[in-house]
Amino acid sequence: MKINRDLTQGDIKKQLTGMTFPMIFGILGMTIFNLVDTFFVGLIGTRELAALSFTFPIVMTFSSLTLGISTGVTAVVAKVAGRNEPEKLKSLVFDSMLLSLICVIIFIVIGFVILKPVLGLMKAEQDLIPIIMQYMTIWLPGLVFVVFPMVGNGIIRALGDTKTPGVVMLIASITNAVLDPLLIFGIGPFPELGVPGAALATVFGRFITFTIALYVLMRREKVLVMQKRNMRQMSGNWKEILHIGLPDGLSRIILPIGSGIITGMVASYGVAAVAGYGIATKMENFILIITMALSSVLVPFAGQNIGAGNLGRVRKIFKYSNVFSLILQTSLYLVIFPLAAVLAGLFSDDPAVIGTTALYLRIVAAGLGFKGIILMSSALLNVMRRPYIAAAVNLGQMFAIFVPLAYLGNLLFGLFGIFAALLISLLLSAGAAWGLAIRRLGRLQEKAGGLA
Repeated sequence: MKINRDLTQGDIKKQLTGMTFPMIFGILGMTIFNLVDTFFVGLIGTRELAALSFTFPIVMTFSSLTLGISTGVTAVVAKVAGRNEPEKLKSLVFDSMLLSLICVIIFIVIGFVILKPVLGLMKAEQDLIPIIMQYMTIWLPGLVFVVFPMVGNGIIRALGDTKTPGVVMLIASITNAVLDPLLIFGIGPFPELGVPGAALATVFGRFITFTIALYVLMRREKVLVMQKRNMRQMSGNWKEILHIGLPDGLSRIILPIGSGIITGMVASYGVAAVAGYGIATKMENFILIITMALSSVLVPFAGQNIGAGNLGRVRKIFKYSNVFSLILQTSLYLVIFPLAAVLAGLFSDDPAVIGTTALYLRIVAAGLGFKGIILMSSALLNVMRRPYIAAAVNLGQMFAIFVPLAYLGNLLFGLFGIFAALLISLLLSAGAAWGLAIRRLGRLQEKAGGLA
């Protein structure tokens, strides 16, 4: 076992760039999964595209919970790596993977229990439900190939290696992109499966990440080894991981839950509006790729430096990340605004679908720089063991600001009002998130006796 990169010294900007660049491929891979499915399903028809849009909040809910656990693992492992405690690290890795197994079982059971009731709450049309069920019946059991690699890649990132997880995800997304048309349309020897084919392609792509992550942890890094564990030590590690991971996961699911509520509002404007909204939310993740990669890198970076007591270095990392996010997302918005309809047209030729997608992009993309600040602040608060503050920020943004304003905006201005409400909520929440993160960091520095 070795720490791939010591993040407690060296040029901060170069290290952030060096770690973020390969991480982009990982985030890109995750985003391509959704966009490729959307593209090929869109070729079947608007109804199938709308059906896939209804699955998105459910899929993102379980993915968000998994990312929360992964964040908890990354933060805890990074601190241990910063303190250079190899035996503690091995016990954490083993216990993390065992925790992942338990979570997989729970997620799959819950998924099948809540699926139809949630679709009812989102006001999914009855003729779409069979299509949705065909997709989710395949996707839910495939969660085993989602949870394990996400947690495993979080461990690898904590050791300072962002290249391997990024490359693995990119390979998996390419596999999914190749299999999608083959399984959806029945090209060559493959059967024509339609929407279920998209689910099968996704599961097989995730299986690749599962296999490689286990290989890296067991063979290359040698941090995942079978060992006898006593319940007290194991529960202690689980408590440490879940102290960060559980509130972070719950914080992350606020977005898909809110998205489900908004999907219900959008559904009143018809199937085409739902399809357009689904496309737009997936494109939003694509626009945020670099910013999300940087927020993921911030966790091991800040974790190692907090573990080593370099708090002044953490402050610089946080500042650079926020400034970069604002500049980048503002620049992208200037490109996206005039091209919104063209970009929407890549996924559908239905004018109503294109109109909804373009409207969302022209309004919401203006606030994505501020969403970046929320992501950076949440990441830092998690590492500083204040996950409940991070969760409160996201909860407030969604349910205290966005959803109430969306209801009002819908009554007064229709779809424009719903999307404008999201922009306003991002603007208001970013300042609060940044202030809370800086305040907590200042207190840590005071306790440590000043800048480290």
